[in-house]
Amino acid sequence: MLTDINPKLPMRDKAITRDFYLNKLGFQEFGSTDYDGYLMVQKDSIQIHFFEFKDLDPKENYGQVYIRTDDIEEFYNFARSQNVNSTKLEHKLWQQKEFSILDPDNNLLTFGQSLL
Repeated sequence: MLTDINPKLPMRDKAITRDFYLNKLGFQEFGSTDYDGYLMVQKDSIQIHFFEFKDLDPKENYGQVYIRTDDIEEFYNFARSQNVNSTKLEHKLWQQKEFSILDPDNNLLTFGQSLL
């Protein structure tokens, strides 16, 4: 029955969010219509949607997404080559290899790959 999930995260400034995801993380804009106050980005089969929230206080934003990958080291190295501030790539007790990034609005993106 369920076929997909597209998380929606808050953004204060569409141009800054678009620039970060397209130019730093290698996403592409999804769709051909430029909606006012709304942004959709895609990388491989992952889509993330953003809604405008101009009054967002990044210190109070708890938006989080966990994204699974089948080549975490490649994506980690790519993100680091783009000067994206991230945590170190670590082996976690729950049998995942993970690292995290905070986007310009303090949305937490955690990338993980199973060690099993």
